[in-house]
Amino acid sequence: MFRGRYEHSIDTKGRSSIPSRFREVLVANYDERLIITNFDGCLWAYPVAEWQVIENKVAALPQFKEEVRALQRVFISAATECPIDKQGRILIPPTLREYAALKNEIVFVGMIKRIEIWSKARWKDVFDDSQKQMVSLTKSLADLGL
Repeated sequence: MFRGRYEHSIDTKGRSSIPSRFREVLVANYDERLIITNFDGCLWAYPVAEWQVIENKVAALPQFKEEVRALQRVFISAATECPIDKQGRILIPPTLREYAALKNEIVFVGMIKRIEIWSKARWKDVFDDSQKQMVSLTKSLADLGL
């Protein structure tokens, strides 16, 4: 499972090192490939096996529903396989870097079955907002059994 937050840099070619803890999870449980797509102002990176679960769920949805088509056009169409090289780096395609505003400083965020990749500035804003929401979400989380 992916957990924790790690600040890294991304070079002008779009390469960044995957945090060593995340690489350990990939090597132990998956292979060294990630499917990266855009969502929620950041990038979502899935091990291939986890991505296939999502694709199967989307494929089973009614294809003529407007929200299913929107999901496919935005989320599925952006998905790109990004192998991890021998130096432990991934190359993030330009369109995905542009979507997530990835420049120099980025943050890898463990989200259990996926990894989110944020620009450091966007991450700070989202994290601060999430912290503020936690107080009001306690009852909802308790209702979920947490």
